Amino acid sequence: MAEISGSIAAVESSVIGISSTNSPRAKASSMDPKNVDWCEERNKSLRARYIYAIIFFIINLTAWFIRDYGHSVFPPPYYKEACGTAGHDCFHTLGVLRVSLGCFIFFFLMFLTTFIARKLYEACSKWHSGWWKLKFFLLLASMVVPFFIPPGFIHIYGEVARVGAGIFLLLQLISVIEFIRWWNKYWSPDEQNNQRSCSIALFTSTVFYGVSICGIVSMYYFYAPRPACSLNIFFITWTALLLIVMMVISLHSKVNRGLLSSGIMASYVVFLCWSAIRSEPVDEKCNVQKPDNGKFDWTTILGFLIAIGAIVMATFSTGIDSKSFQFNKNNVKLEDDISYNYGFFHMIFSLGAMYFAMLFISWNLKDSATEWSIDVGWASAGVKIINEWVAATIYSK
Repeated sequence: MAEISGSIAAVESSVIGISSTNSPRAKASSMDPKNVDWCEERNKSLRARYIYAIIFFIINLTAWFIRDYGHSVFPPPYYKEACGTAGHDCFHTLGVLRVSLGCFIFFFLMFLTTFIARKLYEACSKWHSGWWKLKFFLLLASMVVPFFIPPGFIHIYGEVARVGAGIFLLLQLISVIEFIRWWNKYWSPDEQNNQRSCSIALFTSTVFYGVSICGIVSMYYFYAPRPACSLNIFFITWTALLLIVMMVISLHSKVNRGLLSSGIMASYVVFLCWSAIRSEPVDEKCNVQKPDNGKFDWTTILGFLIAIGAIVMATFSTGIDSKSFQFNKNNVKLEDDISYNYGFFHMIFSLGAMYFAMLFISWNLKDSATEWSIDVGWASAGVKIINEWVAATIYSK
């Protein structure tokens, strides 16, 4: 009898369990945020950021195509109020600015709709990671609208884009310097680290300083071969002095950062100086780059694509690094917290839209850049030199 009563009790409990799962209260509990698969939601948000990066890359290619070949591929538009005779004001420099404005509008709208997102189950988080069909039409509208805006307003946007691109460069510098400091802290020897970490840090710093010195010597050889190249000599010499100053500051007893961080920063500063000199217009005396003869070989095309890839990577890496700009970097993330700051991510991409516009037009709103060129001209060289000096200043503080 005990076995029979036990079995009856088991059946009753199972029936009660089934009925309880079908009850409204059970359905409500199944929708509780605690029952959501956080791993899957987090993976969606991580995949989403790569999709945005691909979109940004395609927009970069679109801006280049509009600049170099838009006037010869697309028929003359019929709305002369915005594009002028034969559509000239929708191609070349103004075409790049129009594409940039469309990209800015899209990512700025994404910023406005996601900056309050904090949890994976919130509507803003769902919007960031999904609704791709609706966002496709939003992107399409954002890209089309600027081509109906009069040229005067596009010129105003170009002036604003200069400021936005400068802000982007500053945020990128802060992100790079924070990464260098993290790397130095990770590899620097202390009481808990073993001798192997100390050896790795010493070897790495030696490599970076060696590369920096080789870079300085190479720039003197290729870009300052004669005393007449006084501007390049000044840039390279000043960069060498910056390396010495950063090394002295890092080894000072009150700072004591070690040689690793200053070595990494030295190589970065040398790279910025080299990039600035490479952006100077071709000069047979001081800039021995291959002259522009209207023909483009595979090295030109490959270098151009690498430059665009670098723009996308710089924007992407800065966008996911919101932690570098937080005052409290030790916040403990909960299971349902978003993996990265969606609003900051889209804000960086909106500034990145202004940045790539400046690179494609070489920071010059009047003259159109030559085909298959990017960030070439005295304005571009000056911006990079200032960027180098600001980087060294921020690091030294």
